[in-house]
Amino acid sequence: MFFGDYYLTRLIFQRALALVYLIAFLVVLHQFKPLLGEKGLLPVPQFVKQIRFSDAPSLFFFLPKNSAFMLFGGIGVILSLLALTGISERFGTPISMIIWGSLWLIYLSFVNVGQTFYSFGWETMLLETGFLAIFLGAADTKAPALVIWLIRWELFRVMFGAGLIKLRGDPCWKDLTCLFYHHETQPIPNPLSWYFHWLPREIHKASVLFNHFVELIVPFAYFIPISLIAAAAGLFTLLFHGLLAVSGNFAFLGFLTMVLAIATFDDSIILRVFPFLENIIPASSTATATISVFHTYAVWGLAIIVALLSIKPILNLLSPRQIMNTSFDSLHLVNTYGAFGSITKERYEIIIEGTNEDVTTESTRWREYEFIGKPGNPLRRPPQIAPYHLRLDWLMWFATMSSYREHPWFVHLVYKLLLGDKDTLSLLKTNPFPGEPPKNIRALLYRYRFATQEEKLFTGWWWSRRLAGVYFPAVSLSNPEFRQLLQRMDWLEK
Repeated sequence: MFFGDYYLTRLIFQRALALVYLIAFLVVLHQFKPLLGEKGLLPVPQFVKQIRFSDAPSLFFFLPKNSAFMLFGGIGVILSLLALTGISERFGTPISMIIWGSLWLIYLSFVNVGQTFYSFGWETMLLETGFLAIFLGAADTKAPALVIWLIRWELFRVMFGAGLIKLRGDPCWKDLTCLFYHHETQPIPNPLSWYFHWLPREIHKASVLFNHFVELIVPFAYFIPISLIAAAAGLFTLLFHGLLAVSGNFAFLGFLTMVLAIATFDDSIILRVFPFLENIIPASSTATATISVFHTYAVWGLAIIVALLSIKPILNLLSPRQIMNTSFDSLHLVNTYGAFGSITKERYEIIIEGTNEDVTTESTRWREYEFIGKPGNPLRRPPQIAPYHLRLDWLMWFATMSSYREHPWFVHLVYKLLLGDKDTLSLLKTNPFPGEPPKNIRALLYRYRFATQEEKLFTGWWWSRRLAGVYFPAVSLSNPEFRQLLQRMDWLEK
């Protein structure tokens, strides 16, 4: 019915998705407590008091404790490793469904209480993909083709949604000039971003055309019932996101999209490239009878749910007021996607500084805090972070676009640095006050641009920057207005 066998497709897809889950849960273990823990920048215990369970179903609605966050983060890592090594598929479909279902439930629980730190499109992508993976079955069964095609449907919405949002968004996508700015102004550039930025503008324009081709035309080929054509579409998608991966840090967005693209290759295509893999396909895998009645009904039930929940995403795709990266249900089962509908033309960075002087003057000596991923020291080469995700660094990029008053977590960040909080400092690359915390902290706004080739040659700079203004005024722990602000948010520690 669905044109091909997908035993190898499923195997590769499951291993790759397990790796994404592993990355996501490692991020949880390293960052969730300082960002969202009991004394985090946006504490979950405060959040769950303000919402209904039905609006954000989560295990942590009942267990908003650091111990629970770390316990379930660790369980997520263990389950990811079971799936990555294939152990999850050795004991039949019921065990496989339990493991993949547990991965989905635990990650859903983190996302639904993660607030702005978990508001990125790839969170809902991982949840939707992870939910579909529950129904793929174990290694002793034929891979259900219908689930593979549902994965292709998700990939279509990811790619086509991104293409439409660009046509409806920034005019630079139509005049082919967006890449004149993108590599310099993207959230977190990587070591090659500088080189991509200085490519000839003709290449940038051609790259935008390639972007439109891959996002607006290629996705329709995912559904063509000819293996070579669908595989060619998947190959274009892999190439496109591979180029994105080497030109910038996009967390696990590109990696996860490439995982989805695996579904465009059936076993016949995979065996043409890797013929030795035929040895791992059991003869029974081609027998339809190996799929149990329960599994069959579960897959068709899934298809009905996806069909019904796809109505709103389809209407959103067709709407001239298309929304990016939105879930229409609290379980994030079928979502709408889009990326870079608008391109920032100038890059601004918030530089947080501290001093150990009690009173600040024009001659005060300030020391900068350096973040792990985001630009700071102009001499520092942009690091490679992806597919790991630095959540605070990404939010710092968004914060430059509006006042700190619209980002309560930033006020709390300043407070934590004044306290010398170890958990918060673990999110940064350097602590310029290792002995005792600073007496005063401020944040300045700088205009950043990539250094020209001549500047880089003679100075070693990767960035050139100039002061644009004050983002957050100098405050101390005794500052009355600062304390009132913290008190209103119930963040003052006793």
